[in-house]
Amino acid sequence: MKKKVLAALLTVSMTAAMLAGCGSNTSAGTAAEGSSSAGAEGTAASQAAEAGTQAAQAEEGESTGSIVTEPTELTFIFADGDEGAKEVMNSVVEKFNAAYPDITVTIEPGNGGAYSEFLKTKDSVGEFPDVMEMRDTAVYVRAGKLEPLPDDIVNLFKTTTAFAGKVYSAPMSGENTQGIIYNKAYFDENGWTEPATYDEFIELCQQIKDKGDMAPLVVGGQDIWHMGFWFHKAYNDQVLSKDADFIKHCYEGTKDFSDESVKATFEELKEIMQYAQDGWVSTPDAQITTFMVNDMAAMMYSGTHMFSQILAADPDFEIGWFAVPSPDGKTRLVGGGGAGGLAISAEAAKDPNKKAAAEEFIRFFFQPENYKFHCEKMSAIPATVESPDLDVLPVFQEVIDATETADSLSPMWNGFVGENELPPDFRNFMYKTLIEVLQGTRDMDSACSELNKTWKVGMENFNPVTGEGVDNAE
Repeated sequence: MKKKVLAALLTVSMTAAMLAGCGSNTSAGTAAEGSSSAGAEGTAASQAAEAGTQAAQAEEGESTGSIVTEPTELTFIFADGDEGAKEVMNSVVEKFNAAYPDITVTIEPGNGGAYSEFLKTKDSVGEFPDVMEMRDTAVYVRAGKLEPLPDDIVNLFKTTTAFAGKVYSAPMSGENTQGIIYNKAYFDENGWTEPATYDEFIELCQQIKDKGDMAPLVVGGQDIWHMGFWFHKAYNDQVLSKDADFIKHCYEGTKDFSDESVKATFEELKEIMQYAQDGWVSTPDAQITTFMVNDMAAMMYSGTHMFSQILAADPDFEIGWFAVPSPDGKTRLVGGGGAGGLAISAEAAKDPNKKAAAEEFIRFFFQPENYKFHCEKMSAIPATVESPDLDVLPVFQEVIDATETADSLSPMWNGFVGENELPPDFRNFMYKTLIEVLQGTRDMDSACSELNKTWKVGMENFNPVTGEGVDNAE
């Protein structure tokens, strides 16, 4: 079984998920044109029951009652650069077409190229698909290209991303949840257990440092996006936990980056980063697996995409995982559905039959057996309220379970849309400034001052609160 799951893990390209995590707050229950919680489980269950008979028939590939008044055709495109994704989508479309004989979904191949460019090209030549995997959701919502999804679909998910109170995409998986990935055999040899509090985590790091045979943490600071993992953890602890609309308030001018919560973010990271390996600033992300499997570091803080990389380097490596508690005792994780997912063209939705067929196709994709196949094949954390029973590595299941019990799930701090969306390039400036503070080449007050100056310039060209530059932002 382990070989089977490993093979599935190794076939999927995790780069997109990784960059989304680094490049993509709210607790599950907060919405400020960003993440919003799904409806209660009871609501989702009730709505699922309403479609029970038809869903059961469709899931088994049986013909169901008609939902259209005449034969209807839909075009569908998705990011087909991954063989696993192609296998999943071809299977789902084949089963859907068999279950709904009066609806024909046709996949238009992208030939594995750059998906965002492919979709832009289709749009520019008047061939925008009826249903699609949407990644640049904000861009197409602003352009009026997408149709809002009905409540029964939105309520299938733990969290969704709303634009002015409307949801336009059905998240195909949860965000790339981060946590501590550790050398379980090394922990067992030394009698160490997973920390239950933030203070216990710091104490654990100190014990490993005192032992002296390996670094407590490995950090790939040469790749600036890698710093986003740790930054978001501390920013979530110190800023978002107190003000989910901090960025919006910075646009409004009622707050700025001299705020004490921002300084507390830097202080938390200074405490943690003293346990990183020597030379962490010049270590690329691609080398952190080497540190782990060669007993040079005991822990890393990253996403689930690292499981496959570690096992590829050493199939016998015993992976452990835990979420790092926040200083206030809460567990805050990156997770839930992001802004991307399955979406419906606004033009297609003008035709009642196409609209009904497209919505039914999305419901069909998230039926338990279909969604189970997708999640297992793509090593995806389920985004739905009712998670399918997955056959995966135990450590991966631990991550899934943690997202079920976390105090909050959110996208990365730079993954919000709407009034909490960052100006272009501000993320990278934040990470560069963070590294300067951690290295001691810039003091706290100077860092906050530079952040405020850069923010002021950025918001002159992009301000979603006033609408400045929003239509041109991509």
